[in-house]
Amino acid sequence: MPRKKDEKDPMQRLKWETARELDLDDDLQNPGEELTVREAGKIGGNMVRKLIEKGEQALAREEKTQE
Repeated sequence: MPRKKDEKDPMQRLKWETARELDLDDDLQNPGEELTVREAGKIGGNMVRKLIEKGEQALAREEKTQE
């Protein structure tokens, strides 16, 4: 699990949430172990997808309130 200070950082929470969904959180838990490039890419790519989805939802809500 993330350390206490990381729990306050939204990007760290998103990273851990995404890693858990991909069943890669065990690789993040051990600081001595390094992620493979493929694993890091999966986590990062899925984080970007989630951020885009959240941005699109926020824009849609904003457009509805302006109507």
